[in-house]
Amino acid sequence: MGILEKRGARLIVHLPRELDHHYTEEVRRRVDAALRTEAISELEFDFSGTVFMDSAGIGLLLGRAQMMRALSGRVLVSHMNEQIGRILALSGIERHIRLEKEEQNEK
Repeated sequence: MGILEKRGARLIVHLPRELDHHYTEEVRRRVDAALRTEAISELEFDFSGTVFMDSAGIGLLLGRAQMMRALSGRVLVSHMNEQIGRILALSGIERHIRLEKEEQNEK
């Protein structure tokens, strides 16, 4: 599961097709290990391959945002499709943490 990509001080997390409770723990474990051992100031969650996310995914984002806040870093959400964007909006996640959304680049 090659989900992590480091670009300078940014860690990009390439999320799976379905981000549910089955995959969330593995993603959480890998991201947390990287945050503990590497100098990371930006954590990007790349949703380009994700078509489904449940509440476990929301918990993953909230928990990592708390960690990044403690590290004086920031969280970005990129390449969301309409459904993922709707789930994030309905969750009210932006009332609790600041997410900077990077939209998918046109090719």
